[in-house]
Amino acid sequence: MSNLELYNKAFVDGLGVEEKELPGLEYQAIPSWDSVGHMNLVAALEDAFDIMMDTDDIIDFSSYEKGKEIMAKYDITI
Repeated sequence: MSNLELYNKAFVDGLGVEEKELPGLEYQAIPSWDSVGHMNLVAALEDAFDIMMDTDDIIDFSSYEKGKEIMAKYDITI
């Protein structure tokens, strides 16, 4: 599975959205991406890529696109 597929799967599984909804998706734009959903998403990404995200990165993770930038800090190219 590619990094993009793993990244998308974390969103689809963690937030219960369809893959076509991901571009432009932002924190709190849908009911499932609340604070609890956010932590579920972070946990799914950490598991998928075997990383531990810094607190600042978790807080800054505000959209699907921003998440790609943050993942690059962990040497994960999406």
